[in-house]
Amino acid sequence: MKSHYQILIIGGGTAGIMTAAQLIQQKKLKDIAIIEPASTHYYQPAWTLVGAGTYDYDKTAKPMADVIPNDAIWIKDKATGFDPENNLVHTSESGDITYDYLVVAPGLVYDNSLVKGLGDALDKGVVCSNYTDPNHTWEVIKNFKGGTALFTQPATPIKCGGAPQKIMYLADSYFRKSGVRDKTNIVFATPGSIIFGVKEIAETLMKVIDRKDINLRFHHKLVSIDAEKQIAWYELNKEIPEGGCIIMTKPEDKNLLDKDFQYNYKDVKVTVKGDLYGIHYDMIHTAPPQTAPKFIQDSPLVNDSKWLDVDIHTMQHNKYPNIFGLGDVASLPTAKTGAAIRKQVPIIVDNIDLLIAHHKIGTKSYNGYSSCPLVTDYGKMVLAEFDYGNNFTPDPKLKSMLISDSSKEHWRLWMLKKYGLPYLYWNKMMKGKDV
Repeated sequence: MKSHYQILIIGGGTAGIMTAAQLIQQKKLKDIAIIEPASTHYYQPAWTLVGAGTYDYDKTAKPMADVIPNDAIWIKDKATGFDPENNLVHTSESGDITYDYLVVAPGLVYDNSLVKGLGDALDKGVVCSNYTDPNHTWEVIKNFKGGTALFTQPATPIKCGGAPQKIMYLADSYFRKSGVRDKTNIVFATPGSIIFGVKEIAETLMKVIDRKDINLRFHHKLVSIDAEKQIAWYELNKEIPEGGCIIMTKPEDKNLLDKDFQYNYKDVKVTVKGDLYGIHYDMIHTAPPQTAPKFIQDSPLVNDSKWLDVDIHTMQHNKYPNIFGLGDVASLPTAKTGAAIRKQVPIIVDNIDLLIAHHKIGTKSYNGYSSCPLVTDYGKMVLAEFDYGNNFTPDPKLKSMLISDSSKEHWRLWMLKKYGLPYLYWNKMMKGKDV
């Protein structure tokens, strides 16, 4: 194996494979290597559907060897550190590898230590997560007999910020089908202050919340899980006004409720212990806290928040001009999704090609585009597309699908999610073709 490549890519996920494929297919560049330890590549956006019993988990996986471009070298190893002054990457088993240009796209990792008790509880009993084991999520939902179904979200950035609520909407639908919904309270506890950051999408989702009779609880930061007693403990990260204890117990006058804390109040069992607020659950779905991998956090490539420090428009590193970064690891003020990567890759590919040929980057600029396919029911979906300013930016191509307003629920968007997007992913995005 060589120890030097013109272009070295860290990560065999969506970002890494797409970048390599476009460099090879569109720019006809060679001498490209990908460092990736995993043997399997997953199409994770379908895991929401797996968790709701409407997609086969096995169909979300392909051997890594099948998706890495034929003309790229696969270094089946882990990157462990960087020496950017000497254009060098340390690896676990392959020694040091040097490069002319480096693309950093290792994704993110789950850090269960940020929520006490989560590591021991996750994917066991009634504690589930589509992020880690969507098959277990489906078993929990199928076997749920009523009570409090708690859906929660971490305070860290996460892959597809809408995912924790998508499975909640589908669970509600399944509970109605299985006959347990009338003896169930569904609670969504989030550290945020709104249901979604894009106004047009938030308006639609609040109608879904009303239709499905879901209790929203804002400013709730999950800090620990007591799996034995089935209590999720939260810090309330908003100052409680005088008399605010009414959020802890059933108020005689619901008009007294702080609407910034709760919407559609439900009298579920709670326990207060000091500054912590515990919600008792009969099932809980959560997304684990997510951070940049440790070898990234400990490197000279990160900013103060410990994410990869790149220019938000060019994707070029802010200190090292021959390093680029994209995908979930990048410090970009937009949602971490595959749709965002789809728009980021052409920027990096163009910039590297121009650097090689003309020693300068191009004029293409990433505007923060991301999208979140928000499944709201079996057979219904909303497509949230937005930029850095949280402006709703629907794709004009949706008109060809006879979808005039993708901020509203539509069955054709569901078909796009279940059938269209997986096809485009495997056959276009992974092959280096424009999508």
